Amino acid sequence: MSDARFDAAALQGRTAHTMFGIVSAVDPVNHAVKVRIQPEDVETGWIPDAGGVHAGDLRIACPSSPGTHVVLLPVEGDGEHLVVTGCVFDTVVMAPVSPLTGAVAQPGELLVKGGCGFPPVSSSGSVGTSSAGAGWLHVGPSGVAAGAGNARIVLKDGEISFSVGGTGMTLTSAGLTVSGGDVRTDQHSLNEHVHLLGSQKTEGPLG
Repeated sequence: MSDARFDAAALQGRTAHTMFGIVSAVDPVNHAVKVRIQPEDVETGWIPDAGGVHAGDLRIACPSSPGTHVVLLPVEGDGEHLVVTGCVFDTVVMAPVSPLTGAVAQPGELLVKGGCGFPPVSSSGSVGTSSAGAGWLHVGPSGVAAGAGNARIVLKDGEISFSVGGTGMTLTSAGLTVSGGDVRTDQHSLNEHVHLLGSQKTEGPLG
């Protein structure tokens, strides 16, 4: 008589299971990818990339790029029908660092950051060059922040602040505060404004 445990183990070994892979080709139009299954390094055909989200008329697309470390799930245990269900960070492609906090996203936060550099397409490659001017969005328990390069906006309870380089502007219930730079209209400059002496005449208002 055969041991049922051995039969169960043999059956399980013949059933396709969740596995890791490396994206080798991308079709952004159809949100599909080809993946090299690890560790065998066997390439699949075009399979769906379920990394995007759609609910009603809301759609979020984030196609994987070649070299991305992904998780593959066989549909109904069929190894010929795989779906990419997500991607994972590793020691090469690490979680992004927030320009707001200088740290990776913590539990209870959402960080979206572009320009982190493309993942390597081979084991001997390296991560691509990052872009200092790329956009980012950080949502956390204390507020929402977004920016690109040296420009950013931060929304908190009772406060909205804008900054570009060394110039900043903060709006609160107490009023508007500007630091650095100049306040200008199409005809006037606050820095170039001159108060005349009491005996001198001023012209009438413009506009």
